[in-house]
Amino acid sequence: MASEAWTPKKIFLTSGKGVHKEKLASFELALREAGIAALNLISVSSILPPHCDFIPKEEGVLKLNPGQVVPVVLARMESKKPNQFVSSGIGVAVPSDRSHYGYLSEHHDIDMDAKKMEDYVEDLAAEMLATTYGIKFDPHASWDEKREIWSIDDRIVKTQSVIEVAETSNENLWTTVVSAAVLII
Repeated sequence: MASEAWTPKKIFLTSGKGVHKEKLASFELALREAGIAALNLISVSSILPPHCDFIPKEEGVLKLNPGQVVPVVLARMESKKPNQFVSSGIGVAVPSDRSHYGYLSEHHDIDMDAKKMEDYVEDLAAEMLATTYGIKFDPHASWDEKREIWSIDDRIVKTQSVIEVAETSNENLWTTVVSAAVLII
């Protein structure tokens, strides 16, 4: 049997925004607001491990130590062009049978509002999970039509997301948004 030493058992979703004259500093401020700036983040792909339990951000942050290497699925967007909306999001599709794996999706965009971002990342995560079950999706179908497919096939129990949207300033400052799924081993 494969080792479970590196399989995350807990997950939390978080997001944040930062504004600064320096691009890197705006990213740091976004990570601080998300509560994950003191961690060494390593990017991982989009699998929600079987039996991985969702916990509140506040509880998750307390389980981690400064400097700890932590796997994340991270979406990040930044801009300093005035009056733009920057957005990021993480979507999750959780299978009804928790012994199966689920999917996490990440997306970032310019001028995508909160509702569109939320729908997009949840839809994408559900589509990725559904295709592992052999369910065909029409990429041009409406969001409601895809939701109907999910409700017909009982293997996808729920979707959820975390998103962050911010408007850039007129002061030539960088605005960065981050959304993250933080996996706790």
